[in-house]
Amino acid sequence: MQLVVARIGRAHGIKGEVTVEVRTDEPELRLGPGAVLATDPAATGPLTIESGRVHSGRLLLRFEGVRDRTGAEALRNTLLIADVDPEELPEDPEEFYDHQLIDLDVVLADGTEVGRITEISHLPSQDLFIVERPDGSEVMIPFVEEIVAEIDLEEQRAVITPPPGLIDESEAVVVSSRDEEQAAGEAEEAPKGDA
Repeated sequence: MQLVVARIGRAHGIKGEVTVEVRTDEPELRLGPGAVLATDPAATGPLTIESGRVHSGRLLLRFEGVRDRTGAEALRNTLLIADVDPEELPEDPEEFYDHQLIDLDVVLADGTEVGRITEISHLPSQDLFIVERPDGSEVMIPFVEEIVAEIDLEEQRAVITPPPGLIDESEAVVVSSRDEEQAAGEAEEAPKGDA
């Protein structure tokens, strides 16, 4: 099975290095020297990683045969794709590959059906489950411990404990800062007892 593990960004310097946007929780395994990666577009690859280093919090890679800024810039926006055994699991039991989560049934703690995971959206701050509901609508569920209580791969389900309003907008509690300020002002104006 093929998984996208990174996207090539801008060239860095003049010796062929590129910045990469990492899309794997295991960059040391997938993006290490000697790794041969397929690409999208396919005509760009395969690419073999010659070296890698972290500079100012960003991963920089150099590929075999790419020796100058022009060659590095030509790779910009290319997706790097690793071949992964579908039976392989992440080292951390609390981590999952996207293909393990796609098509899981999403249910509330009481067993109420919410829908089915159709996509995982990887955002800078957190990952989101895109869940298709039985009526065809979609809901986004943040993949965080406070909301996703359990991932059960044997039962093919994700158990969630959403806050009010996440699944059903009619349950949402809307509080504006103006309401909070007004409530605080009323509390200050309340008569005080004799001291």
